[in-house]
Amino acid sequence: MSRKTAVLICPGRGTYNKPELGTLARTHANHPNIAEWDEMRREMGQETLTSLDGAARFSAAQHTTGDNASALIYACSLLDAQLAISSHDIVAVTGNSLGWYIALAVGGAADARAGMHIVNTMGTLMHQHGPGGQILLPFVNDNWQPIPGEEQRLLDLIAQINSKPNHTLSLSIHLGGMLVVAGNDAGLNTFETTVSDRSSRKPLRLPNHAAFHTEMMQQVAALGRDSLPNALLNTPKIALIDGRGTVWHPHASDTVALYDYTFDHQITRTYDFTKAIQSAARNFAPDRFVITGPGATLGGAVAQALIAIKWQGIDSKEAFLARQTSDPILISMGREDQRALAL
Repeated sequence: MSRKTAVLICPGRGTYNKPELGTLARTHANHPNIAEWDEMRREMGQETLTSLDGAARFSAAQHTTGDNASALIYACSLLDAQLAISSHDIVAVTGNSLGWYIALAVGGAADARAGMHIVNTMGTLMHQHGPGGQILLPFVNDNWQPIPGEEQRLLDLIAQINSKPNHTLSLSIHLGGMLVVAGNDAGLNTFETTVSDRSSRKPLRLPNHAAFHTEMMQQVAALGRDSLPNALLNTPKIALIDGRGTVWHPHASDTVALYDYTFDHQITRTYDFTKAIQSAARNFAPDRFVITGPGATLGGAVAQALIAIKWQGIDSKEAFLARQTSDPILISMGREDQRALAL
């Protein structure tokens, strides 16, 4: 029996929360990479992954900051990806936001140590220097179909608020049927108030998040380029799909261009995760989309991105769930009821 083809999807920030405490120990106990990564963090004066993951209780103040959350998510995701690679024919790798850095390591554009160095460096820089914040808001209905005109209404509102004096607001991430909006406090507060007044849908402020993927991150991008040399990246061994939907082909990608995208455009401009998933579907037509852990919050966004293009006739949440029951196309390794399907 031939192995199924799959696109691997690496998650971003906000996926290691209270339910995920202990994930690294439960799913990858005694993996040699963990000891190596712990030693890297000790040398940086940071708490080890083993200690963070093994804490007696979850602390948002400790576990969700960029310097800690990014490294925990990287470790869980990369080691999950290695398991999925051993059981599937991986045709491409992509990710959401932080997940792009993880995808670099999964796809062979960086080794496991270099990937952790990138994630740990950028996560720490975001924590120390990242301004502003993010808000999440859907523009689809309960059946994951677009509410007519809602996305454009929100985009117009973002532009209107951004034009106000002392207000900064822009689109951070296209996330399936949701928009992640980023800006300074004035911009975010005005957006929250305006949206709440006009709709029953309440915007969600994301804790310990900065204005990722906007021009407000120019300083962080520059600090990242100063800290991380070009030599960290190689041409990928598996196709990579970035936050524009662009495919970086194995053994045929310009590493200078890959570095420039990763540490400039990817940090300071909108990340279109929706387009990445749709590009994966159209260019590689996989049997499955496999989302690595930790957590299982990215599944809805992936499904919504596929629904938007009616992938294989799936045009609603109802149709997606029916397909999942008969022949699953989306596997979330962070879900206990689905993890075994990826192994």
